[in-house]
This record gives sequence, C-alpha cells and structure tokens, in this order.
Amino acid sequence: MQYMSDIIEYKCPSCGGAMVFDSKSQHMKCPYCDTEMTVEEFQRTQKVEDTQTAKKTDSEENWCSMSTGQWQNDEINGMRVYSCQSCGSEIVADETTGATTCPFCNNKITMKGQFSGDLKPDYIIPFKLDKKAAKENYYKHLQGKKYLPKVFKKENHVDEIKGVYIPFWLFDIDADARITYEAEKVHVSRSGDTEYTTREIYQVYREGTISFDHVPADGSRKMDDTLMESIEPYNFQEAVPFQQAYLAGYLADRYDVNVDERIDRARERIRVCTEQAFRKTVRGYNGGTSVKDSNVQIHNASYWYAMYPVWILNTTWKGEKFIFAMNGQTGKMVGDLPIDRSKFWKSVGIRTLLIWGVLYGLKCLFLM
Repeated sequence: MQYMSDIIEYKCPSCGGAMVFDSKSQHMKCPYCDTEMTVEEFQRTQKVEDTQTAKKTDSEENWCSMSTGQWQNDEINGMRVYSCQSCGSEIVADETTGATTCPFCNNKITMKGQFSGDLKPDYIIPFKLDKKAAKENYYKHLQGKKYLPKVFKKENHVDEIKGVYIPFWLFDIDADARITYEAEKVHVSRSGDTEYTTREIYQVYREGTISFDHVPADGSRKMDDTLMESIEPYNFQEAVPFQQAYLAGYLADRYDVNVDERIDRARERIRVCTEQAFRKTVRGYNGGTSVKDSNVQIHNASYWYAMYPVWILNTTWKGEKFIFAMNGQTGKMVGDLPIDRSKFWKSVGIRTLLIWGVLYGLKCLFLM
C-alpha cells in the first residue's frame, strides 16, 4: 500500500470552491459562485499545490495497542491512500483510480501522476451529456420493451449514477483481405400443383485493402467488453488533446489492460468488420451468403491511448443487480433487462397456434 499520494484539486480562482467540467457549456464551472471559463483559461490560472505529508508528533502518553490485525501483502497490493486537501481526510482507492470524489466533503479530486509519463492519454472525448440526461435516457430505454415486467419501471431502484472516463486503446490499421464467400441462388418454379425449388451454390472471391481508424478496445478490467462495445460508436472528430481539467467532476480510471493484451481483440474486430464490408459487394444472390474461407492480414498498425465518457447506472430489482451504460457523448443506452416469462411464453404459444392454424387451413384447402 502506498500512502499520501499527491492529488490535484481544481479550485475556483474566485471563491476557492471545487471547479467541475460542465458537459453542456464544455467549460470549467464553479457550482458555488458560477464562475465559468474555458479549460485553457483555467489551466493558465490554476496553481496546483503540492500535497503536504502530514507530520506525526510523538505523544508523551504511552498508549498500548490492542490491535493484532495486519494487512497481508495480497490485500495491500494495488491500494493507495490519498489525502484530500479540502478536509484532510484520507481516501483509499485502487491503483487504477484516476479521479474520484471525497466521500467526506464531496470535493472533486484527480490523482496526481496517474495520467503522467507513459500513462498519459493522447486524447479525451469530453462529456456532452449530464446526469439528468443519463436518467432520462434510462427511462426511455425501458419504454417499448414488450417482455419487460410491468412493475419493473416502478419497483426498480436506481442505486447509483456515475460519470466515468473509461480508458480505451484506439487502433489505426490497414487490412489486406482475401475472402471466399459461398453464395446461393434459389429458383422456384411450378408445374400444375407441383412446386419445384432449385438451389445453385457459387464460390465468390473478393480481394482488397480496407483502412480502419480509431478502432476502440477498452483498457479496463472493471468494464465488460461487450457492454463497452455496445454503446459505440463514438465520434472521434470531437476528441481533444488530453488535459486533466476535463476529469474534474467525474470519475476516471487509467488503463490496467495493456495494449499487447488488446491487440488480439482489435484484430478480431477488424476481421469481422472486413468480412462484413466485403460481403456487401456480393450481390445478386437471393439465398444467402456465408464466409467459406477468410485470410485477413493487418499492416501499418498504430495505436493511441484515449479516455471516453460513459455514464454507469447501477440498479436493483428483487435483490438482483442490473447494470446499464450510456455513451456520454451520443446518449446511446444499453443494459440487460429482466423478462416476464409468463408473457413471453404466452406470446410464443399464440404464435404457435396461429402457425398451426394457417398450416391446417392450407392442408384442408389442398385436400378439397
């Protein structure tokens, strides 16, 4: 465990309150005196004070410790203690935490050094949507879900809504592809009361090069990869060079999955996207198209380190936890939902009866 790591606080130059990054105005804003300025202006005026290590004084009284508990090495590995400059409280966080809120005084703080050196991100997409928008989109997400239990909307309790900057590796890649598709043509003819179906199978070859820019792969073990990919895409055109001031008012993690561990996932996404892109050029086949053989080679590969905005909503219903994620730039919301099984099976039963009814009617028609 590391103690008294430095933190950065973004104090208002007017009143000394904690400044936050406002997603609506895209400026730094003080919630206490309404002072507002651009990130660049704030960076010029902000003076970061070094955290002073608390000095312990020896007491003249002799106190006997009755505590026998000690941290084990596997328990303290990866933990750090930060001192809040606002109230003096000590904050325990894991080693990947980059920005957080003091639980005692609600002061917004950023851990100094967590985004420095080789850990410093190249880009950041600032939050464009606030907590209110996240909650509104969550309730919109619940609308129109046919098999969602009716009481879920009323009884599901939102435990926590937090804005988090998630670390992402971004890959720029050129892909050379040689892909063989199996395509099918279906011909249907009729002679009297007899219907004939003819299927013709073709081998369709495609070859070419396709370029990909900023293919994302999240660099946090805390985040589910499928969940993070589901809230894509992000508009990289709105990315800006990384500055720590953008983290003010939000949580942030630095990466704990290095780029080497994410190359295979990026390569797989490139392969799938390449096959899908080339499949669109296989036209004129009405019976379906599938990949028979695929050889995708990548070259001119490069990568970047970036922070992307995500709203995380944790909810509880009937003792079960549900996690929802919203793209903090576009508002796209995803998450698992419970299913009203009785409603689902009732729907399946009705459809089955309708199908059997149609088939029976056709049978009777042909027997007449």
